[in-house]
Amino acid sequence: MKTIVILSLVISSVIGCSSETKPLEFKPVEIKSDFKSNISGLYEVAEGNDAISSKLNSQIESTIIDMIGIDTTAADLATALRAFDKTYTDFIKDFPDASEPKWELNVETEKTFQSEDVITIAISVYRFEGGAHGNDEIRLLNINPKTGELLPAEAIIEDLKEFESLAKSHFIKNLKRKGEDLSIEDYFFGESFHLPENMGFSEDGFILLYNVYEIASYAQGYTEFAIPYDEMDPYLKLF
Repeated sequence: MKTIVILSLVISSVIGCSSETKPLEFKPVEIKSDFKSNISGLYEVAEGNDAISSKLNSQIESTIIDMIGIDTTAADLATALRAFDKTYTDFIKDFPDASEPKWELNVETEKTFQSEDVITIAISVYRFEGGAHGNDEIRLLNINPKTGELLPAEAIIEDLKEFESLAKSHFIKNLKRKGEDLSIEDYFFGESFHLPENMGFSEDGFILLYNVYEIASYAQGYTEFAIPYDEMDPYLKLF
């Protein structure tokens, strides 16, 4: 079972507040139901301003549904979980002699950062649907706490092209720190360096995270590192 590990550090929440707006609070919700497959999880839901919380929770839930991947049009998470379980039971019916272990699905979320301007939520989904190994993925959602809407990279970073140069230098430092005997071209399959799909905030710096298969081989696992905020200051539109 894969759990969220970001830079192998224990990330605590950074909570900013103002006299005008009470910060949203989060509570954990455990996935518990009678499934034939092994389905488990613990995810956070926002409480407080009803309209904003509802929008934010919808962003989290729709992302989890998309990461599960069985029924991306599911109306809610419960429906997506049932679809995963039904796919497993249908497989067992079609192949009763199959010796594969039970399918697994694990969902976890973690709020890694919260301020007046941004909330970052890390979502981890691990899926095992037979075969040699399972598949896991982490996504970082940067959310506007005033609206509940997702913040694109352009709303966070002042100049993405200039920022890419800084990110590349830290990517190289990370390779050297890990003692990897691979070049950037090896990681990017002969192409030039590019920013990851997932970037976000934590107490320890601005996170850049490449998922398995996004770069390098499966054996390399995740590639993740943080850029200190003193270096990020010229590039951040919000913090």
